[in-house]
Amino acid sequence: MGTVNVNKLKGKLTELGMTVSDLAALMGYDKSALYRRIKNNGASLTIDEANSIIRILKLTKDEAISIFFGQLVA
Repeated sequence: MGTVNVNKLKGKLTELGMTVSDLAALMGYDKSALYRRIKNNGASLTIDEANSIIRILKLTKDEAISIFFGQLVA
């Protein structure tokens, strides 16, 4: 997928009182599987996974762009 701003993603999780483990469970993933997917700035995340995260976290358009595409657009 490219570079994901993992710090912003984790910040949003914290803001919502969630952990990566919580997100993984809501996505139907084992927590270690999701940790591996976001390792290396999320390079191995798919578009479908990003869309799932956006939906689960109810990210706004601006939040989604800043997390998943911010470094590409800037």
